[in-house]
Amino acid sequence: MKFTGTKNYVSTEDLSMAVNATIALERPLIIKGEPGTGKTLLAIEVAESLGMELIEWHVKSTTKASQGLYEYDAVTRLRDSQLGDERVKDIKNYIKKGKLWEAFESDKQVVLLIDEIDKADIEFPNDLLQELDRMEFYCYETGETIKAKKRPLIIITSNNEKELPDAFLRRCFFHYIQFPDRPTMEGIVKVHYPKIKKALVKDALDLFFDVRKIPGMKKKPSTSELIDWLKLLMSDELPDEILKNADTSKAIPPLYGALLKNEQDVQLLERLAFMSRREQAK
Repeated sequence: MKFTGTKNYVSTEDLSMAVNATIALERPLIIKGEPGTGKTLLAIEVAESLGMELIEWHVKSTTKASQGLYEYDAVTRLRDSQLGDERVKDIKNYIKKGKLWEAFESDKQVVLLIDEIDKADIEFPNDLLQELDRMEFYCYETGETIKAKKRPLIIITSNNEKELPDAFLRRCFFHYIQFPDRPTMEGIVKVHYPKIKKALVKDALDLFFDVRKIPGMKKKPSTSELIDWLKLLMSDELPDEILKNADTSKAIPPLYGALLKNEQDVQLLERLAFMSRREQAK
């Protein structure tokens, strides 16, 4: 099995090599990168490319590692026992399988996405060390050991909000998705909008990369925001010349709400535009 990207996902040589290395090593793949660089989408496309089922575990700040294994609903069992429900005789009726359990019991190899692991508590990765290393865990309520029938291909994403423990990192293959260069970005745009005018792409990318170069930006626009912006530019049928020779120090980009996501960056561009106009007026 080799991953080289798909018709819907442009994968660089380094990224494809990382995916294929984690398949060969049978270790989890940790993907880091700026928000909007396609980390989550990678798992979806890897599963599609390799013909595997995708199991998604989206981590939140309140997520516990044990939830990925299973949850025992003791409250419902107690209530059912008081009502004389026959289901209480089998404790398995009150075990809710987690995403790891689903992946382990699958008869075929699956792709397991653990999305945004850095959102959870700092101990979350450590609590999964043994399960991800041995590919098994023990269910105390039923007295059974759940072992992986087929070792899943595990892809873990992180936005670098907090550092991951060294012991966890040692058990993984790591890859940082670099922000796409211009040729790669042109390929990404072509995947999303194959019929877009080349002139529009050129002018939009000129402006987009100029905005990203501005010092002091709190949040630089990402790939996903560029795609949204281009969609708006096409749907609004703006005149072709509106982006030509645009200077981000003299004007705010049209439909900037798709690119800029906080008031500090908008105010920064507005100040640059004001200062430029004042200099020209002298």
